[in-house]
Amino acid sequence: MTAEPVDLEKARLFLGDYFGEAVSDVSLVGEGAWSKAFGFLRDDRNFIIRFGKYAEDFEKDRYAATFTSTYLPIPKVLDVGSAYGGAFAISERHAGLFLERLDAESTVRLTPNLLRLFDALRDVPIDQDGSSEWPTNPARHLSWEEWLCTSVEDDDNPRVGGWRGDLAKDAEIEELYVRGVKALNSRVKDCPRALHLVHGDLLNRNVLVSTDAQRIEAVFDWGRSVYGDYLYDVAWFTFWGPWHEGLRALDFRTVFREHTSDVGLDVSDYEERLACYELQIGLTHLAYNTVINDLVERDRVARRIDVVLASGQ
Repeated sequence: MTAEPVDLEKARLFLGDYFGEAVSDVSLVGEGAWSKAFGFLRDDRNFIIRFGKYAEDFEKDRYAATFTSTYLPIPKVLDVGSAYGGAFAISERHAGLFLERLDAESTVRLTPNLLRLFDALRDVPIDQDGSSEWPTNPARHLSWEEWLCTSVEDDDNPRVGGWRGDLAKDAEIEELYVRGVKALNSRVKDCPRALHLVHGDLLNRNVLVSTDAQRIEAVFDWGRSVYGDYLYDVAWFTFWGPWHEGLRALDFRTVFREHTSDVGLDVSDYEERLACYELQIGLTHLAYNTVINDLVERDRVARRIDVVLASGQ
């Protein structure tokens, strides 16, 4: 069954059926590649309901809530189920500003607690004998190295598969992709085998901060999460930094390196690991932008990959 598009009226109808009574203040609050979110009010409390194709993303959100802590606040998921040929999830709603929309001054003000967020992710206990895949996806058992290498291959998955032929039609992009994959495969040897909790997408409206930019209010959308090297989340900031004013001004690469020294964290091959993960991020987004036919953004990503390759790290 194909998931139906869900508009505001369908969201109201579903919520009325679900609770057995009408809820108030239902409104569209966000829409991403894989889901659409509506806010609503019930018993004077704010909630979110999301509708999407992939229940496994919502299950990961529900599982991720078990990791919540002071510096890693994760909204509780109250229910996950089927709706309109797809899936739904109802969760607590938090308020705040999106991290990537902060200006330079606000980003600097947030930095101490942003670094504590990274510490909290790293401190979540993980089974070191497990795979990079979460328990919500028991069918796959990949090591961190295997996950990195296979993630840049076209596996015809229903979300973003089938891109390889179209990418190859552009000779320059094809050459860059082949060169990037070769460099990535040569650098995975520098990556540690110790596993940590990796969110995998700490931008794109997935982190809310307080209006005074003093604290993290919520971390959500765990659909891309894996177990791997905690520096992957750092690389997400360093790769996409040029896209965002606050991160551009912050120089998170240097900030996090200094933080590891301050907290006594021994980080070997720091630049090599970041370069490896930046390549993976760039290559997967060459594929993604090929799938959605955003050639302007794909060219911008390509230029960023060129910078990473030219760095020689």
